[in-house]
Amino acid sequence: MADHDTFASLGLIPQLVDAAAALNFTRPTPVQQQCIPAALQGKDIIALAPTGSGKTAAFALPIIQRLWESPRGIFACVLAPTRELAYQISSQFEALGAGIGVRCAVIVGGDVDKIDQAVALAKKPHIIIATPGRLLDHLKTTKGFHLKSIQHLVLDEADRLLDLDFGASIDLVLQAIPTERTTYLFSATMTTKVAKLQRASLRDHVRVEAGLANQTVDTLLQYYILCPLVMKDANVVALIESQAQSSMIIFVRTIHNARRLAGMLRMLTFSVVPLHGELTQTQRLGALAKFKSGERKILVATDVVSRGLDIPLVDLVINYDMPTTSKDYIHRVGRTARAGRAGKAVTLITQYDVELLQRLEKAINCKLPEWPIDKEVVNALRSTVDNAAHQVMHEMKNEPSGTKHGKGRGKRYLEDAGAIEGVEELALLGSAGQQKRKKARV
Repeated sequence: MADHDTFASLGLIPQLVDAAAALNFTRPTPVQQQCIPAALQGKDIIALAPTGSGKTAAFALPIIQRLWESPRGIFACVLAPTRELAYQISSQFEALGAGIGVRCAVIVGGDVDKIDQAVALAKKPHIIIATPGRLLDHLKTTKGFHLKSIQHLVLDEADRLLDLDFGASIDLVLQAIPTERTTYLFSATMTTKVAKLQRASLRDHVRVEAGLANQTVDTLLQYYILCPLVMKDANVVALIESQAQSSMIIFVRTIHNARRLAGMLRMLTFSVVPLHGELTQTQRLGALAKFKSGERKILVATDVVSRGLDIPLVDLVINYDMPTTSKDYIHRVGRTARAGRAGKAVTLITQYDVELLQRLEKAINCKLPEWPIDKEVVNALRSTVDNAAHQVMHEMKNEPSGTKHGKGRGKRYLEDAGAIEGVEELALLGSAGQQKRKKARV
């Protein structure tokens, strides 16, 4: 394969080369170098690449160029596993296609108004970015809406789509679109389900593998902190204080922990915002907007954020709760050290997590060193931190019965959840993690 050191060398038109430069895309990533020329030749593609590898531009740029060459109504459909990722993909399409007036419609579920979406679809956007369930709902019920004219289908984060049991919905969408189309399937891992979807949706395709999807990047420094469970809060506060100038995401396992930890840190005067599955879509996008803009330095999140999000300036990822699988760990820490930048990840390990740590080190073939935490500082903080934690727990227990978290909890919680005016304009965002409702909610 010829060297492709510039976007112009990939065969892109000058308008798109300029658009990439305007977004500070200085040099094509490996997945872009391999995907874009094949896509411009009209090939189907299956691409296996790790998080942060530039996958969105790898399919957005060729789709926009082919739209430029043959403008028409609804031209492409992108299926994404989560609402945040759908919004982020849309923002990148609109940014890259601004020079030729690309119009997108985001079609996602949750509390987003279905009538407004139907109006957006009636305006015949060029690109539809959707979660499978809501798209199928519109195909069944929205008068006049169909996908019979689309030329491109993208299945992004395919392994995640199938993990969330969207398989049946995807099958029905495939039946509703033309067989004569170009299909791009992007996945972090090649699972049995992804292989089956590949056989069902791709024809004469090109296979692209860029990097090891089950490994962390070389620019990521990884550590652990070993502490008793009762000292976990004091240790995380000491760690945050030692990295006070850093932008950081703290991952927790449950909504309860996200609310408790965010409330405790807020009480200790840290600049923090929570993000989890019980917030409304407006609040979730608002929380991301506050974090991306630097208005909040700390994002406390469940795995709703662990995949797909492109937040360029995350200096540190903290695993407050140890992830249960190496795949979840890789996606979490992939929020930092992106696109060749350096980053750090620190995982808190209690007496109950040691075996999980050993399994993780074996899976990623990396022995994690211990973070140099100052035990005297931790001990000095414990009383203050525990008092804050107890006060937050008391507030949470005394919330009105039946109150939906994130909606009616009072002004302070709403503000910190990101319920801000004009959030749709601010949220050039995205990414991941709406669990099935019958599973434990995160």
